[in-house]
Amino acid sequence: MMVDSTLAQVGKNLSEAMRILEDGQGELEAGPERRRFSRTSIPGPLQGDGQDVATILHLVHNLIHEEEEEEERPSQHRMQNVGEQGHMALLGHSLAAYISVLDRERLRKLTTRILSDTTLWLCRLFRYENASAYFHEDDRDGLVKVCRLVIHARYEEYASEGYAVLSSKQPVIYQSASGRPGLGQHLCSQLGLPLSSLCTVPCNTIFGSQHQMDVALLDKLIKEDVEAGKLPLLLIANAGTPGAGHTDKLGRLKDLCDQYSMWLHVEGVNLATLALGQASSAITAANRSDSMTLTPGQWLGLPAVTAVTLYRHEDPALSLAAGLTSSQPVAKLRALPLWLSLQYLGHNGIVQKIRHATALSQQLLQKLKTLASIKTSVEDELSSPVVLFKFSQEMSAASSGGSVEGYCAGEKEVLDAFNRWLGEQLVQLVPTSGVDVVELEDEGTCVRFSPLLTSAVLGTQQGDVEELVERLSELVPMMSSTVCLRQDFREETHRHAPSLMYIEELSWPGLGAVRYEPRAEGMDECRRKQELEKISAELLKKLQELDTDIIFCTGPEFGTEEHCIFVGMVTEDVDVSELVDTIASLGRDIEESGRLLENMTEVVRKGILEAELQLQKANEEKLMEEGLMRQLPLVGSVLNWFSPVQSSIKGRTFNLAAGSLDSTEVTYSTKAQAGRLSLQDTTTSSSKRVPGQRLFRRSGPGSDSFSETSSIGQAEEITREGSTTLSSSIHPPASPPAPEEDSHSASDAVQEKVPESSVPVDTQVEAEVSSEERQPEGQEVEQSRR
Repeated sequence: MMVDSTLAQVGKNLSEAMRILEDGQGELEAGPERRRFSRTSIPGPLQGDGQDVATILHLVHNLIHEEEEEEERPSQHRMQNVGEQGHMALLGHSLAAYISVLDRERLRKLTTRILSDTTLWLCRLFRYENASAYFHEDDRDGLVKVCRLVIHARYEEYASEGYAVLSSKQPVIYQSASGRPGLGQHLCSQLGLPLSSLCTVPCNTIFGSQHQMDVALLDKLIKEDVEAGKLPLLLIANAGTPGAGHTDKLGRLKDLCDQYSMWLHVEGVNLATLALGQASSAITAANRSDSMTLTPGQWLGLPAVTAVTLYRHEDPALSLAAGLTSSQPVAKLRALPLWLSLQYLGHNGIVQKIRHATALSQQLLQKLKTLASIKTSVEDELSSPVVLFKFSQEMSAASSGGSVEGYCAGEKEVLDAFNRWLGEQLVQLVPTSGVDVVELEDEGTCVRFSPLLTSAVLGTQQGDVEELVERLSELVPMMSSTVCLRQDFREETHRHAPSLMYIEELSWPGLGAVRYEPRAEGMDECRRKQELEKISAELLKKLQELDTDIIFCTGPEFGTEEHCIFVGMVTEDVDVSELVDTIASLGRDIEESGRLLENMTEVVRKGILEAELQLQKANEEKLMEEGLMRQLPLVGSVLNWFSPVQSSIKGRTFNLAAGSLDSTEVTYSTKAQAGRLSLQDTTTSSSKRVPGQRLFRRSGPGSDSFSETSSIGQAEEITREGSTTLSSSIHPPASPPAPEEDSHSASDAVQEKVPESSVPVDTQVEAEVSSEERQPEGQEVEQSRR
């Protein structure tokens, strides 16, 4: 039959489309054809001749993976695991478009059958008998239609008089404080009601869960509204709050709604457990509600499947007026993808997916109980499908000593920052686990594991939970040690004041933040800021080049503090004193090196001018000594051959330390001895580390004796290795290491400027001096004229 062949072609086309779109590399060859679909060509004019299906699908594929190709790395975003049941849902959308072109009578029969079957299956699966179903794309749209239905039912003249009848008795909609953010405002906006018609009920504060609606307070609020002449219309209850996954006391709420003739609507992820045979009594009470919204697409991993609102109402005319039913057969085709998917999975397959998700929650909960410093929060230890956990440690007790005044005040903010970092790390390390970060009013920042919403989509398995716990066991000790050492880092930084300033940044998940403050004598504010920015950038660069596992960065992207060094997480064997000493030492070296170069510019310029004058005078003396005849080209050569003359011109050396210009005669006479001294100087003992030991790590007992100096010595060695010299001699260290480095770098700068002067450089002398590595008279630059 023609219909059968057409349906087969629809399925074939869908399979081919999915194959092209799911192919990571695609079939489009690289080159000009691929660049044709680049972002620069979109949007563009519509091509006149049109394109075939394969080309269009390749274009869609390139648009999906364009960001990955630009970054030349695989995407880190979570991708939905589209299985066979997902293909059935996608096929439903294709079939819906085909079925919509059937003749009207055949279309009516087919859509009625699809809608009836899907409604019956859902009602039996989730134990909600004798109900009607409304399928909608926006998961809030079902509640909007239900509210409109209740308004029509409670205000009999609403259909004819409209909103005028609402002025006699203002309707009131009640919602929980822990409900979906913005849901009440969306209802008022869609229904044309003022925000005064929305009443938010606080949660329990003393007895019961702090995420459950306070039933006694709700009763009091309803009585007050009735006495004020208002009409209690509808109550929105939660079977799994969006944040913590807790369930309201649905049985008591239903009794209260019956007392005041209110409509009870229930929504939440925990409604999925109604399909299980051992659902808790708190969840099964949802069967008494007047309506509930289900999201089977999330629970079963079905892409592009509509949400469903099941409701009980006997007047079809009011349902039609509220928009819950439609006289257009095409509108009923929204149930087709779900109809196909439910048949493909079957009752056992659906129950198995939901049971698998709840088992993952219990597995993680049992594992978390064995981890120190991890606090869990669940509604029911035995059957809670949502697990909340967070890193928790008393910072005042964790501190190794000293005052914690002002620290405990921000303890909650610090722990929130640490938990936010923990959640982000787990998302990156184990993306298939589906964990995310939530902000709760009482608990603060927590990590949430809700497999009912993510496991079917991401394909989460028990191995992913095991890996999640393993990553947690690696991160938690690091977080604990960082919390313990934060106060020590603060005190060590204060010890180096005023050169180092501790920055109180409570939102930073790490050891802390510090700023190096240069000496600002004689500097205006603009110059000081420029100097601070320059030193901070150079200091950060040097710290990042050190051989250490500690992360140094500029901090949050939108932070309030500028030109700071933010230190990340550390392990328990980190020597905080050595770390702070190194930061202070490197900052001081950078500052003094910059100032030395600035102050020496004038000294070097004067030295070069003086060397030019002395060499010019020596040339004149040589001319007088040799006589005029020796300057003639031919005669001078003959005289020099018969009677050679020894040149008396000596080279000049510029001592950077003394700022004086001296003769090179002493240099030549002590050349051999200097070579032997340089070999002895290279063996000068300094703070050495255990082979393989990284910076800022304690090697064991007794290692604290060198913790304050080893980092400085290591920093100097790194700086010396990175510097290059053309002709310099280093005196054996008789001064602190920092000025020595400064002189070294300054001499390099001087040597670069010397060839630019008008004085020719004696290449022979320069070659000889450059072979020397050390001299006993300090750093020198040699200049001479032939």
